[in-house]
Amino acid sequence: MHLPLPPRRRSRHPLVRALSLLLGLILAGLLLMFGLLVAAALMIGAALSLAVRRWKRRHAPANVARTQSARQPDVLEGEFVVISQRNRPVAH
Repeated sequence: MHLPLPPRRRSRHPLVRALSLLLGLILAGLLLMFGLLVAAALMIGAALSLAVRRWKRRHAPANVARTQSARQPDVLEGEFVVISQRNRPVAH
């Protein structure tokens, strides 16, 4: 696949080449720093959310925890049927 773009004309002047290289490095550094700041903000937000959740769970009244455990049993009851597939391959 060929995109019909106009040909690039690179400058032969060494000062222009050096400045364009410096500008590219500065732009790449700014993008890297922006990405790191976004990642740090997300990690701080997740840590604060986890801390608030743990603090709320620790300071919750005891009767609320008991009623929730009574509503949600540890064992799920139900019935199941085994379907035999004699001539078909088993799909996982």
